[in-house]
Amino acid sequence: MKRTLSIGKWILFSLLCISISMYPMRYLLAEEVIGLLQSKSSDLLSSSIWQLFFNLHIIFGGIALLVGWTQFSEHVRNKYRNIHLVLGKIYVFAVFISGISALYIAVYATGGWVAKSGFFCLGIIWLFTTIQAYRHARSKFFSLHEKMMIYSFAACFAAVTLRLWLAPLSVLFGEFIPAYRLVAWLCWVPNIIVAFFIVRQKGLNRPIAIPAVS
Repeated sequence: MKRTLSIGKWILFSLLCISISMYPMRYLLAEEVIGLLQSKSSDLLSSSIWQLFFNLHIIFGGIALLVGWTQFSEHVRNKYRNIHLVLGKIYVFAVFISGISALYIAVYATGGWVAKSGFFCLGIIWLFTTIQAYRHARSKFFSLHEKMMIYSFAACFAAVTLRLWLAPLSVLFGEFIPAYRLVAWLCWVPNIIVAFFIVRQKGLNRPIAIPAVS
């Protein structure tokens, strides 16, 4: 029963990651303003710089979400080490591009300083934890690497939880803006809390170095 439940959670987790990673295609292929862009001013939408950073954020954020979830598969990590390393490097590069872009577009987030600060903090945490995870991997402190990757993907998974929260909260508040202000924090703070308990359960707080497999 426990194994069936565990498999079910893993399937749900992977399906959410894969489906939301494809979400940027809606914006790239749309011939009109859709989704969250409908809350933006025409002046902002006409800015080529903002459009560039927005597209970089959603494209590389989608790539990070698409490859990132596979890194938590013990089967891939243990049996396909080279694939794990390649996908990890793709994830780090994608986070760097998407995270830097996120900091820029966060300044223009709908909902005033509450939403702006929420998304800006998310971008900082995403970049910091990912860089730390990469540094620990390079130093072969794999327990700390796994720890920071859990936090990093908890931040990445905000792309999923944002969409899970936004619709019901918009209905609850009856307006988009108040819901969006709350979601700017709610999409990632609970994720980080969950990550904290996962890290503590796994006992990943000690910098144990493990020799690399040749």
